[in-house]
Amino acid sequence: MSEHQHEPVTLPMRRAGLFARAVRPVQWLAQPWLVQLLLRLAIAVPFLKSGLLKWQGFLQLNETAVYLFTDEFRLHLPGGPYPFPAPASIAFLAACGEVLLPALLILGLGTRLAALGIVLMTIVIQLTVPEGWPVHLTWVAIALAIAAWGPGRVAIDYWLGDRNPRSR
Repeated sequence: MSEHQHEPVTLPMRRAGLFARAVRPVQWLAQPWLVQLLLRLAIAVPFLKSGLLKWQGFLQLNETAVYLFTDEFRLHLPGGPYPFPAPASIAFLAACGEVLLPALLILGLGTRLAALGIVLMTIVIQLTVPEGWPVHLTWVAIALAIAAWGPGRVAIDYWLGDRNPRSR
């Protein structure tokens, strides 16, 4: 073909062009750093809300938190369900984890380790509330994505040196 001749534009080519133009704003919005920040916030919020409800003062659990681990929550293991061992201690550790791990995720500090802590907490929650598996599976997927791809640019870890290409 000469320089001035063009191939005819077909309907599939037009659709592809329209699709590319429609997707462009989504690609612009879905920047890795923004997605990583939103994942950190999405997993932090439910844990933080739950954790804050368990405290009545500095390092003092409310009665409801201890009651739940003593009289309500059970571990659904083969041959069970079984009561939690040392329920007051487990309640205290759970309440600490539900506040500290989300705070670390929000700040982006020790992010990968905090995300793995969320995975471990979710496994225990799954053993306690087995019918909640769809939500628990979502939490594990989010936490593992954070552990795998890092905190992103809007995180203290990034500025401290976690600049793995997957973290950007």
